[in-house]
Amino acid sequence: MTSVTELGRRRAAPALGTFERYLTLWVALCIVAGIVLGRLLPAPFQALGRMTVAEVNIPVAVLIWLMIVPMLLKVDFGALHRVAEQWRGIAVTVGINWLVKPFSMALLGWLFIGGLFRPWLPAGQIDSYIAGLIILAAAPCTAMVFVWSNLTDGEPNFTLTQVALNDTIMVFAFAPIVGLLLGLSSIAVPWTTLFLSVALYIVVPVIAAQLWRRSLLARGGEAGLAQTLRKLQPISLIALLATLVLLFGFQGEQIVRQPLIIALLAVPIVIQVYLNAGIAYGLNRALGVPHNVACPSALIGASNFFELAVAAAIALFGFQSGAALATVVGVLVEVPVMLSVVRIVLRTRGWYEYRNRAFTA
Repeated sequence: MTSVTELGRRRAAPALGTFERYLTLWVALCIVAGIVLGRLLPAPFQALGRMTVAEVNIPVAVLIWLMIVPMLLKVDFGALHRVAEQWRGIAVTVGINWLVKPFSMALLGWLFIGGLFRPWLPAGQIDSYIAGLIILAAAPCTAMVFVWSNLTDGEPNFTLTQVALNDTIMVFAFAPIVGLLLGLSSIAVPWTTLFLSVALYIVVPVIAAQLWRRSLLARGGEAGLAQTLRKLQPISLIALLATLVLLFGFQGEQIVRQPLIIALLAVPIVIQVYLNAGIAYGLNRALGVPHNVACPSALIGASNFFELAVAAAIALFGFQSGAALATVVGVLVEVPVMLSVVRIVLRTRGWYEYRNRAFTA
């Protein structure tokens, strides 16, 4: 994955690498590998699970950092001064990400997991599954949206500005929103662990990534930054897949007993993606926002920062929790569902721009 500046200059370049294009396949293989290894070699997985300090699992913390820091390295917080340039698109996306998406996911979780699907799910994990869905929806995507934006010929400056703004808001809003919705779901909120997760997986990585970014730009400019990002990309994805193997090493017994769980958890996630993308896309059209801004706006409004969600769920509820499993299902469906949203906004461009032409006629 290239840097944002490079994406803006090389619009014809492939936006999805081979590894990213088949992310769903790799995730599925990791699920199988984790289940098999967890059943054949339970002792090593249990030993890794016990390696904790202040409720933070050290192996997972290292893997999460390897995932998150390269992604945050792409973000230029200096772009925040451009917020006013596309204020309508910015307002729509911020509203969807922080006022609609977490609450709509909580409602879908209560409806499907807490209600309709309850008879087919383990009774002791229902609340944990809902908690995982809430955590998944509470953090807007940081990295993959640059890819989705490029696939739709999105305005690169808008995408960069929106991601920088969302990451800034996330530092302050993630913990309160998660805490509020968990409380409304009658789920005990481990506030100390929640704030520790925000510090470890948002605040510190953001600071570290920005210091590293400045150093790279000072030494090698945009070319140096792009070269570093290319080198880090495989490390980030391998860390994600290694985390999934660990998770399913612990979750294996439950999945083998009830393989339907993954399909049921995917239902509210998929509905939530299409719902929020549709609301954002429609609002942008109603406000006369250009199509190349509406596309990344809809995609940012729909996608999730699943790396952070996985880390937070593990820290708050543990490896073997339903919350951790629910966030991993988000990883599983991310690529195919988001690619379908990309196709929808591209195919509806004529319909979208007809309204704008009517306004200007």
